[in-house]
Amino acid sequence: QQTSYDSVSSYQTLHTPEWAEFNQKPDSLFFNDGRRRLDFVLVYEEEKEKENSKKSLRRKKMRQAYESNLISSGLQLEATRSVLDGKCVFVKVHAPWELLCRYAEIMHIKLPLQPNDLKTHKSAFKWISKFFSVDENIIKPEQEFFTAPFENDRLSDFYIQDKDTFFNPATRSRIVHFILCRGVYAVRDNVKKFGINKLLDSGIYKAAFPLHDSRLSHPSQDPGCTNERYLLYREWAHPRNIFKCQPLDLVRKYYGEKIGIYFAWLGFYTRMLVLAAVVGLGCFLYGYFAKESCTWSQEVCDPNIGGKIIMCPQCDKECTYWNLTVTCESSKKLCIFDNFGTLVFAVFMGIWVTLFLEFWKRRQAELEYEWDAVEFLEEEEQVRPEYEARCDRVVVNEITKQEEHVPYTACGKCVRMTICTSAVMFWIVLIIASVIGIIVYRLSVFLVFSAKLPRHINGTEAIQKYLTPQAATSITASVISFIIIMILNMIYEKVAIMITDFGKAIYSFSQTEYILLLIYIPRWLKNLIGRCCSAAGSSRIVPCWEKDYHLQPVGKLGLFYEYLEMVIQFGFVTLFVASFPLAPILALINNLLEIRVDAWKITTQFRRMVPQKAQDIGAWQPIMQGIAILAVVTNAMIIAFTSDMIPRLVYYWSFSVPPYGNHKSFTMEGYINNTLSVFAVSDFRNKSNNCGNDCLNFFDCRYRDFRYPPGHEHQYERNIYYWHVIAAKLSFIIVMEHLIYFVKFIISYIIPDVSKETKSKIKREKYLTQKLLHENPLKAVKKNMGHIADKLLKSTDSSFRPKYE
Repeated sequence: QQTSYDSVSSYQTLHTPEWAEFNQKPDSLFFNDGRRRLDFVLVYEEEKEKENSKKSLRRKKMRQAYESNLISSGLQLEATRSVLDGKCVFVKVHAPWELLCRYAEIMHIKLPLQPNDLKTHKSAFKWISKFFSVDENIIKPEQEFFTAPFENDRLSDFYIQDKDTFFNPATRSRIVHFILCRGVYAVRDNVKKFGINKLLDSGIYKAAFPLHDSRLSHPSQDPGCTNERYLLYREWAHPRNIFKCQPLDLVRKYYGEKIGIYFAWLGFYTRMLVLAAVVGLGCFLYGYFAKESCTWSQEVCDPNIGGKIIMCPQCDKECTYWNLTVTCESSKKLCIFDNFGTLVFAVFMGIWVTLFLEFWKRRQAELEYEWDAVEFLEEEEQVRPEYEARCDRVVVNEITKQEEHVPYTACGKCVRMTICTSAVMFWIVLIIASVIGIIVYRLSVFLVFSAKLPRHINGTEAIQKYLTPQAATSITASVISFIIIMILNMIYEKVAIMITDFGKAIYSFSQTEYILLLIYIPRWLKNLIGRCCSAAGSSRIVPCWEKDYHLQPVGKLGLFYEYLEMVIQFGFVTLFVASFPLAPILALINNLLEIRVDAWKITTQFRRMVPQKAQDIGAWQPIMQGIAILAVVTNAMIIAFTSDMIPRLVYYWSFSVPPYGNHKSFTMEGYINNTLSVFAVSDFRNKSNNCGNDCLNFFDCRYRDFRYPPGHEHQYERNIYYWHVIAAKLSFIIVMEHLIYFVKFIISYIIPDVSKETKSKIKREKYLTQKLLHENPLKAVKKNMGHIADKLLKSTDSSFRPKYE
């Protein structure tokens, strides 16, 4: 029988936690008896005596019912009041051995069978990696085991040396959290209300979290503590370890597979960026040292060539004519990036991204095996309690022919899919409309700034140099884009959660929260303020659970924003690398810092996360694969349509020599003059007012395009050079795309997703699992049956044996 908060007083056996005073041991991770380990902590604020409202009484009854049901399920609870203010109550949770075994079997948790006896192949680069590895005398390597899903009936087959350490703290916390998420706190109209998450959302509990095992500054004084947090801070999160490899096994052991695989992916991505950064730096240096010998830049800077070319005004009335040589310095800078090396680098990056994704699959497969996540999705992934609560409709499974509970019918599913798809499409259209609006803004405001900005500012020539219509337009457009992105980002987060939960009122979007999101306060500052406010004027000894309570809670979206940040960076590194070859080296520097900053945050600023299983990086893998495919197209188009590489090649091979050119051999001489079309000054509708007497000295000006000159029968129409360039650009895109896609396909085919060594380990583990958990019991049965058969034969033989007198 379960408790209803409407009739809790009629419940006959209401179990309550044991009450205990703080034993003045700040590092203790056990109950006051020193034997039962502290696996989880629940925190609530006790109602004041004056608060006798129905709401407060109902909340109290729900909490009492919840804790009573937890005790009935087998958990052991011990309550202790806050040392600092006395308002908060900390309910410490312990799971005994029998309960851990029962739920380990329910959750299909893989546990050790026997030590791994397969030989590992040492890498040829082992002597290099040892300089960057963590000292094995400080963080000892984890022993490898063959594992299998736990079965209580076959307890003797598992590798149990000590019951206290067989389930590590992360596994214990995971099991307890599983129980907490399914604990019932009320029954109304025969419908169970359950789950710690709902109690947290409604404010009945203030927090629920597993404990960190030690402090940061020094090891714990508790002899039963492994000091893993202290080791992680010292050898992983500290800035001095920026060039060291990460202790991923310890990260996984302490925080769980979901956190571990994020840092494994981030570290692998960072190492792969080293190669891209080296090649990108080489291309940059090639362009930098070759800029002085750039033929078309020399023509721009030559006073006899560029100095004699008058360019047309860039806007009506307010803009004036200008000399081509004013772009001399910018043309030299452009030579650094717009050269043949950029093309080579773009092709290289198209291949690099494939190598990165394929080798990550191999690395991910190794981690899946080492971290017991190979068959996680089929065996260990549990149904979310929020989903279970909505399963009130019964359907018959087509395969098993058994009744199953689902949250909605097939028709309801179609309606939900239609609404969700429509919502997603609406917001995508809104993004496109925002981008178009920014483009229109830039085009229209540029003319306004050209007319309104002052042309002369007294005594500030440096400011005048940068205060241009182009700069003002770019800055204001960027600010508007930033504001739009921030607002849409907040709205999209709420919409995504609403679509996932289909409008369930779990998250609210209040005006206060909107303001707080806009004014971001760093985590470390929040923690500092919280600790100062809670411990001001107090010199008392504070227990570890109260210290952890004042750390920041983990967000509901977990690692979403960390992945999003890195995938956006991955997009910039791959999609637009042809525009800026130094992007990989900047990303490399950023990631070296990002790893340590993220490690520092979760180690020092956040409460310990509930360990979660994960097989891979989830939806981010296909997103990166899509980016990799799109990157080939974007880089080909950047080279074709935003650089002068194709027009230069067309001029060199076709228009520098007869029949179109006058040079006897292929050359780049005359390229600048060939790419600038002629416009008659007399053809301007509104003549510029800023040319002064200079307008009398020339009759035409030049502009960047491929058109026939005035006086030609097709004046101002596209010339044949233009159509040659367009054909060459389209041909280049097609050839580059097909070439890189072909190489990508070959690489994907050659590199297997799972290495031979990992396959051997998986087969060996399956063999041992079958042998230990299936064949051995059968042999035992056969052996026992053999003894029984012998006894029966003996008894039969003695019964029918003739007697001799």
